[in-house]
Amino acid sequence: MPNRHLAITMGDPAGIGPEIIVKACARLRDRLEASDLKLLIIGSRHAFEQANRQLDAGVSAAPVGADDANWPNLGFLQADEESASIAPGVLSSDGGRFSYKAVEQGVRLALGGRVGGIVTAPLNKEALNKAGYHYPGHTEMLAELTGVRGSVMLLAHGNMRVSHVSTHVALQDVPSRLTPERLRRVIDLTDEALKRIGIARPKIAVAALNPHAGEGGLFGRQDIEVSQPTIAKAVADGLDVVGPVPGDTVFVKLRAGQYDAVVAMYHDQGHIPVKLLGFEVDPATGKWQELSGVNITLGLPIIRTSVDHGTAFDIAGKGIANERSLIEAIEYAERLAG
Repeated sequence: MPNRHLAITMGDPAGIGPEIIVKACARLRDRLEASDLKLLIIGSRHAFEQANRQLDAGVSAAPVGADDANWPNLGFLQADEESASIAPGVLSSDGGRFSYKAVEQGVRLALGGRVGGIVTAPLNKEALNKAGYHYPGHTEMLAELTGVRGSVMLLAHGNMRVSHVSTHVALQDVPSRLTPERLRRVIDLTDEALKRIGIARPKIAVAALNPHAGEGGLFGRQDIEVSQPTIAKAVADGLDVVGPVPGDTVFVKLRAGQYDAVVAMYHDQGHIPVKLLGFEVDPATGKWQELSGVNITLGLPIIRTSVDHGTAFDIAGKGIANERSLIEAIEYAERLAG
């Protein structure tokens, strides 16, 4: 049976995580009561209740223990001991500690089958490192906690689905990360994820690393010597893969529906088009109106989705954060778990 009991990790309690969780739970209240979807929030109870009072949301999350036999439709699991030093918008090592402890507990519950997947609110990398947890971000932390090497980041906004060969590495190191083994793993995991969300025969495009896919070797040979033969082998194995497609046109074609996903070569190549479309800005004020998009980690033994934005310390505690990305992340996790 599908396990639609999902854990939501709060991320840094000093960021907008508590607020967007409260808002998302309020909007999902009817679904939680009427369906088999259950949510377990893991984080700082103090931060959650503070946001709940400020928003006058009336969200009730029953306190539970990790070993309790049964959990309610909406429960709360305390991640660690509370600290009075965690204040909205203030970076601290305690905020980083809570971020890590929440994810650690969520992973443990997912590996044990207690939850069908985890949905992560944003953490702050500086706070995480101040707390002694030296990870570039969620993806690397989750890989270590689950004992997996070679996980893959996939961003999704509407029909814009983009997986990545490399992410948190210097641009000068990207060419060395493009190997036949890594590219094939990203292609395979992307194909598998698309099938799990209901696309029977996904069409995947591989973005070129170099301008004009190398222009016959004039601008580099990686697309010719690595990507082309790897794509040809995937096609021979029955996958629907094309490329390498020049990076300046591949995302336009994705948006037009010619592909179901694109494999990007590096962080900004894949992130910029998704965030450009997913982040709506008020032209009068220059401020965000909507933040849409989901970050999915592929290749783990558990399901993990996340919001596609940061902790936004500058607006934390002001009641103006948008919960849309978190709701989309919950819905993606539910589809993958189902």
